[in-house]
Amino acid sequence: MTNITLSVDEQIVKKVRKIAIDQNTTLTAMVREYLQSIAARDTADRERLIRKLEQDFERRARDMGPRTWTRDGLYD
Repeated sequence: MTNITLSVDEQIVKKVRKIAIDQNTTLTAMVREYLQSIAARDTADRERLIRKLEQDFERRARDMGPRTWTRDGLYD
């Protein structure tokens, strides 16, 4: 695991530590969980966008029928 250093107002740290104690956790655990939730939400958002794009492609796809041309024929 990687350590990070943050600069946070002392009053905020005191308040959040009290909240952490009330929730039977630590400030570090709260920050870790928050960062994990952001990463998970980003992953979920990307997956949702990919699914939507795939659905759009399927909805807009058209059967063009058999190919009746050749490459050389296009140049004639």
